[in-house]
Amino acid sequence: MWRSLASNMLTVLVVMLFLLGGVILWGKSQYTSEGPLESAICLRVPSGTNMTRVSRNLAEQGAISSDAMFRIGARYADKTSQLKAGSYLLQPGVSMAEITDQITRGGASSCGTEIVYRVGVTRVLAEVRELDPATNSFVERAEFVPGTDEVPAIYNEKKAEADTRYRIALAEGVTSWQVVESLKAMDILQGDPGERPAEGLLAPDSYEVAPGDNRADILAEMQERQILRINAAWEARSDRAAVNSPEEMLILASIIEKETGVAEERPEVAAVFTNRLNRGMRLQTDPTVIYGVTKGEGVLGRGLRQSELRRATPWNTYVIEGLPPTPIANPGLASLQAAVNPADSDYIFFVADGTGGHAFAVTLEEHNRNVAKWRQIEAERNNN
Repeated sequence: MWRSLASNMLTVLVVMLFLLGGVILWGKSQYTSEGPLESAICLRVPSGTNMTRVSRNLAEQGAISSDAMFRIGARYADKTSQLKAGSYLLQPGVSMAEITDQITRGGASSCGTEIVYRVGVTRVLAEVRELDPATNSFVERAEFVPGTDEVPAIYNEKKAEADTRYRIALAEGVTSWQVVESLKAMDILQGDPGERPAEGLLAPDSYEVAPGDNRADILAEMQERQILRINAAWEARSDRAAVNSPEEMLILASIIEKETGVAEERPEVAAVFTNRLNRGMRLQTDPTVIYGVTKGEGVLGRGLRQSELRRATPWNTYVIEGLPPTPIANPGLASLQAAVNPADSDYIFFVADGTGGHAFAVTLEEHNRNVAKWRQIEAERNNN
């Protein structure tokens, strides 16, 4: 009898272990297989929350089939205590295992609110925007000019949230004075920016920042990126380059940057200045005259006067020979590359063509016809 009872108990135990193994395999399959989420969502994990609250939030949003299964899987993977605050973009069909990995690996938030400080040639603009998970595109919530406009309430609200991301977008062609003054107006930053960096030595680019970052450190990073770009562009220079040093390349690149915002035109504009330098012709470019008037501190905001075109300054290329003594702005990588890799052309003139680009010419006669067309376009616009 006892032998029979022991045999039956052993059989039951084997069956239970078999069933338990099946449950474990099923649970693992549920945890790692495609989830029920039908459209992308932004999962916000606040600072100080726990896996229980997160799992309930996920279940309520239809991202997981079982909050209990999610917690068991996270515990089994030994990740329950590794939860990281942030905002996470969850794609349709994401598995529980993939979600756990995202919210415990951390890193930069991939959705939610972003505050972007756009440092442009004419002004700095702060934008508060949020990622729409459904379209994977940003929706603007507010914008203002730091230091001058009234600060919208949503800006202060989002600053108080730990997972808000911050970015400085530095446009090509801004001056070092504009960059320093813009950083001073950004209230999330701290510290004295220190001595203004030399013109041309700040890289136009996108910079991730955080509240409390030091202004001098950000400027140092901008300079490091620009020096790397200068060195790379100089190493890749072509035989057509008319400049003799990285310093001259930087000056010419800054002039190219200020003359055109059309990316495809930069090599052609570079060819015009290269041909003029090789022929001993004056560059005769208005942006250098403007820099001689403003020294890069602010925007002129009007047309140049004839007296200014005739006035002798170190930057007036209607008066001086060759390049000015310093850059007139901070050029982007494409302009640096164009300065030492100009197009293979004979152009020595160009003028605006009314479309945002320029009309190029080899002869003065052709150039004068292009100028006449531009004057006619200007007159028609002024009459409308």
